[in-house]
Amino acid sequence: MTTLKRLSFLSLLQLCVLATQDVQLAQRAATPDDCAGYNARNVHQTAHSLTADLVLAGACALYGEDIPNLKLTVSYEDSSRLHVKIADAAGKRYQVPESVFPRPKSANLLAVQSELEFKYKTAPFSFQVIRKADKEVLFDTTGHALVFEQQYIRLQTSLPPSANIYGLGEHTNTFRLPSNNFTRTFWNRDAYGVAEGTNLYSTHPIYFEHRTTGTHGVFLLNSNGIDVKINQVNGKTALEYNAIGGIFDFYFLSGSKKDPSEVSRQYAKVAGLPAEVPYWGFGFHQCRYGYQNFVEVADVVANYSKAGIPLETMWTDIDYMKDRWVFTNDPQYFPTNRVQEIIHYLHAHDQHYIVMVDPAVAAQPNKGYGAYDNGVKDGIFLKGSDGNLFHGVVWPGVTVYPDWFNPKTQSYWTNEFKTFFDPKSGWDIDGLWIDMNEAASFCPYPCDPEATAASGGFPPNRTTPPPDPNAPIFTDVKRSAMPLPESVYTDVEIVEREDVSIDARAPAINASLNYLEPPYAIANAAGALSASTVYTDAVHSNGLIEYDVHNLYGTMMSIASQKAMEARRPGLRTLIITRSTFAGAGAKVGKWLGDNLSTWWHYRNSVAGVLGFNAIYQVPMVGPDTCGFGADTTEFLCSRWATLGAFYPFYRNHNQDGQRPQEFYRWPLVTAAAKNALDIRYRLLDYFNTALHAQTVDGSPSWNPLFFKYPADKNTWGIDTQFFFGDSILVSPVVEENSTSVTFYLPKDKFYDFKTFAPIEGKGANVTLNDVAFTDIPVYIRGGTVLPLRAKSAMTTTALRKNDFQIVVAPAADGTASGKLYVDDGVSLKQKATTEVSFKYAKGRLTVTGHFGYKLGVKISSVTVLGVKSSGPYKLDGKAVAKTSVAVNAASQSVDVKIGIPFTKPFTLSVA
Repeated sequence: MTTLKRLSFLSLLQLCVLATQDVQLAQRAATPDDCAGYNARNVHQTAHSLTADLVLAGACALYGEDIPNLKLTVSYEDSSRLHVKIADAAGKRYQVPESVFPRPKSANLLAVQSELEFKYKTAPFSFQVIRKADKEVLFDTTGHALVFEQQYIRLQTSLPPSANIYGLGEHTNTFRLPSNNFTRTFWNRDAYGVAEGTNLYSTHPIYFEHRTTGTHGVFLLNSNGIDVKINQVNGKTALEYNAIGGIFDFYFLSGSKKDPSEVSRQYAKVAGLPAEVPYWGFGFHQCRYGYQNFVEVADVVANYSKAGIPLETMWTDIDYMKDRWVFTNDPQYFPTNRVQEIIHYLHAHDQHYIVMVDPAVAAQPNKGYGAYDNGVKDGIFLKGSDGNLFHGVVWPGVTVYPDWFNPKTQSYWTNEFKTFFDPKSGWDIDGLWIDMNEAASFCPYPCDPEATAASGGFPPNRTTPPPDPNAPIFTDVKRSAMPLPESVYTDVEIVEREDVSIDARAPAINASLNYLEPPYAIANAAGALSASTVYTDAVHSNGLIEYDVHNLYGTMMSIASQKAMEARRPGLRTLIITRSTFAGAGAKVGKWLGDNLSTWWHYRNSVAGVLGFNAIYQVPMVGPDTCGFGADTTEFLCSRWATLGAFYPFYRNHNQDGQRPQEFYRWPLVTAAAKNALDIRYRLLDYFNTALHAQTVDGSPSWNPLFFKYPADKNTWGIDTQFFFGDSILVSPVVEENSTSVTFYLPKDKFYDFKTFAPIEGKGANVTLNDVAFTDIPVYIRGGTVLPLRAKSAMTTTALRKNDFQIVVAPAADGTASGKLYVDDGVSLKQKATTEVSFKYAKGRLTVTGHFGYKLGVKISSVTVLGVKSSGPYKLDGKAVAKTSVAVNAASQSVDVKIGIPFTKPFTLSVA
């Protein structure tokens, strides 16, 4: 009887539980817009701000428990920036730490002084952001419920149909994003092959939207995993944020009606102005994963010299390390004394040296490995949810990871740099390359690190014998021959690996929340959040969990590395190139676009990638692996890429071990292409340095999409295979495989051929060029420009700075032109003296004014004026110029006036 009563009670209890679950399921909304959202109460508005309580109007429970009470804060921070924050009322939810992303200063502006207006409805709560000048609604959540759950927050805005949206990187989609059935996912991952339509290495949740009425920007400061979904719904573009944590922390940027680049400057005030890089950083860089020993490295340097190709900086990948242990070198393959010999040789020839440093430290206890022992002693390595050191698998095998939130980690990292890179006893590097900092791990999920390392062969064994420790280097090295069978000229088909199935793992660290497999699954191409990275339940020293801060890891390593480099090279700018970034990273480092492939698609797509980082994300020192990292390049592809690469801000040839070597000197065609392109690049280097310096001052892009210059021309809105190098050099590379013709767009404006100086009238139509040699690239000067060119190129940037200037005046249709030149010592963080010159040309008169504090030590050899036929007379500061110093070119309609005056003071030159 007792047993029957007990069974009946249990059955009744189960029925009650099921009934409760049924009620909960009935309350759960089917879609976000089925949710009731929130109602605004206690709205308090001042002259400067607005606050309100947001109270849940009804259960939503799409992916878990709703947060019943939220807080809305609206701040007018300056005339062009509106800050809108929606957070939990208790203020306990994770927000991006100030230490990683310092908040911009607010001017505490009066609302009436703002270019933007915030409008809202109370029930259900929705809001609009409106540009006051033209009443244009820029952001509108009307009709779309706000969802705010423990592990899922959602907000949707309606935009114009087929909206012109740019940004939301990092991605390898087109520069103007697809506007239908498209998802951009933010979850930094090791993304070999940089596949289109997937999440890659970086998170930059900023987008620009361009309309006929102007261009504006929207930035969401949130480092959690996010899906941004873009679709066409009911005749409009729906842009929907779906995040698995954090808060909605929006910065709305009013932009400009006539100048899209104004949004870039406004965003720079939020994300931080980019770092100034050393002048030598703009030179050409060479690297390869697979240089087996010090002899190979030295041979590459020597072969570039022998081929007459300028090489500014030699790089070494992880090959130099002992068993891939960071802060070590292999004593047989890369002995310190021989590497020092290479570094001394490079420095003696005004060249530079950079190596890679990964974040993962080999877990090698009791082996006398200082980087590991010191980290364990200081307690700076990241811990798992069980309180023990978290282990992953990277190149050294089983590894641990620095916890950048630990207050002791910076001193640890700085000390390792000072020790290993000591100029006297170690490797005196000039810059730094940091990789694998998503943070990457070769462990699937779930993972047994020891088994994975053993089965994967980590660390990999050396496959070649060590060199003679006394082998001579920098002797007369002959260029190695490379067989070029017919198959070389066809691209290799890349077969991507299928995703590994995901199994369950231990429970999350919080019984009520699942940090490993949250209820809403973002479209992470790697699968589970913890796949091939640090587990998301790992705990940082300040209590933050990896679930929230995963996307910050690379940028935090960048911050620590920049401080470490400055500590060992006090007062000097440093060039640091990273793979993983978060918003604001450009204030410390530059970036390369990751492990691309030697394909024509990646060659073409690189333009969109560089445009995104330079013109939108404010990480201007950026470029891909020229000629491609994975797969075998071809002579034709590498020739084209060498010419295009000469116009990237960061120009580096780099490829993978196991692939055909691709140094520029290995093919006659590529050698010629590189020489021609580097000649143009180096002559333009001061012009581009001036442009990038301006970006560090106010955020003006130094690499511009065409629509930035021609915003009213709809034909330019989707162009991403052409760009402006700096403000005025239009580059239109050949983009079709093995082709010698290119069709590109010339806006309705005046242009000049860079090589011949011949004028060209752009008619707002496509132009086709045939017979474009593989050693050439179409380059045009935009009318209205004064270019400060070096009169000739050089083998190093140090030698280049000793060459005279040639000033090229390219008038617009109205006969006017202008330009600027900025010069400093090129290496110091703080300048004792600078030269800043302005050029203005009007009515046949060139006026040069400015401040000449930094002594250039060179002359202006000549002034070349385009689009004129007059033979004079010409006057320099009122005095006639000898006819023998004037050369008129009737074919190009230009005149060259040799003046040969020291570039030390203002002057005027009358040419008509």
